[in-house]
Amino acid sequence: MTVQKKLKSLDIKLLDEIFEMGGGYVLDFSNRTFSEFFNEELGINIDDPAYDANGTSKAKRLRFYLRQASTEDVIKVILALWEYREAIRRRSGQEETMANAKAELFLLIKNLGGKLPEEVNPYSARRGFSNLSSEAADVLLKKLMDVSALEPQSRGFAFEKFLKELFDANGMDGRASFRIVGEQIDGSFEMYGETYLLEAKWTSKPVDAADLRSFNAKVEDKASWSRGLFVSDSGVTEDGLLAFGKGKSLVCMDGLDICEMLQRKLSLQEVLSKKVRRAAETGKPFVRLRELM
Repeated sequence: MTVQKKLKSLDIKLLDEIFEMGGGYVLDFSNRTFSEFFNEELGINIDDPAYDANGTSKAKRLRFYLRQASTEDVIKVILALWEYREAIRRRSGQEETMANAKAELFLLIKNLGGKLPEEVNPYSARRGFSNLSSEAADVLLKKLMDVSALEPQSRGFAFEKFLKELFDANGMDGRASFRIVGEQIDGSFEMYGETYLLEAKWTSKPVDAADLRSFNAKVEDKASWSRGLFVSDSGVTEDGLLAFGKGKSLVCMDGLDICEMLQRKLSLQEVLSKKVRRAAETGKPFVRLRELM
């Protein structure tokens, strides 16, 4: 029989500090994105009234959930929030402000009886993912951070240039932006003998169905076997994905996908291959990297 270990008050205080839970907040989540994160990434309805016993703020609901959940689920939530925290921090170029945050969090996980992330890394090659060299991944991650620090007017072109380097580093023969009569294509690349057209967006808000439809029309106007990759740093709205529908000729990535991929030293070819397969199986153009596990 497995002994369930519960979080102590000091453990909760540690999590409060790591996940910035002062004033009822949790990291940079809004009420909507907090609900979406728990629902999509963890299969948890964090808005369930059962978790409102101590208050309705994000932090109070999270604390209550962590005190009631099984040890296994507590560890799963903590790890998911940590990965989200680190992805956002590195994407924005923020320095770590809490000394020994990682070491203390991993010690807590170990004390709860869990395995450290290095031992249970869901992105490992054992799960079908091949790796990018550590040096190449680190260089590309630094360049992505440099792009994020640019002024808006120069960021779009720099992002396209970064993506070409990303494709080339993965042996995918990236081609820079080109024009044909009446339209602009942000680039193209080859993967397993197939040619993909590229659309890249770096905007302050997620793109919507109109952007997806516009690019999909460009792809379908080419050869019948053409495919497209739509890369939006800020992602795609859920309403936009619903309106866009299924069974189209493109797949999507967001900035968090790219950041996580580089942090994990994953091959872009393998990540896209799994996105394409999931799109073929479900019709969904955008499935997050985490969900592909």
